[in-house]
Amino acid sequence: MDNHTKEQRHKNMSRIKSKDSVIEITLRKALWHKGYRYRKNYSKLPGKPDIVLPKYKIVIFCDSEFFHGKDWENLKQQLQKSDNSEFWIKKIAKNVERDREVDLELAALGWTVVRFWGKDIKKHTDECVKAIDELVFSASVNDINPYTEYL
Repeated sequence: MDNHTKEQRHKNMSRIKSKDSVIEITLRKALWHKGYRYRKNYSKLPGKPDIVLPKYKIVIFCDSEFFHGKDWENLKQQLQKSDNSEFWIKKIAKNVERDREVDLELAALGWTVVRFWGKDIKKHTDECVKAIDELVFSASVNDINPYTEYL
């Protein structure tokens, strides 16, 4: 149950950032430290990915659990008990569907899509970077022409 007034809740929700959030900055710093160069909030691609590694055709989204519907069925049940439940259920369901559509669109354009949950980024940043390392390695291996002669 929500212990805040409507005004308090509105004030809290209005301060949530859509870009340069703590989770995005945390992952970007870790990737930069590892030597990856990227574009942020890249508007030339569908969905305006949070982080793009153009060299490897990898896009990364840093998703918050609430707004992107982690454990959607459980969250949906919780929301049904709250004030303004109809609005939130509709909004989050629409976000989840949009995420799926963006993933398919990017994949059709030849991009590898990676989505990390905010808590995973905060608690296991090194594992997130390791997952990116593995994708970069596999992308690099696939780009090697087996018929090229090396001197």
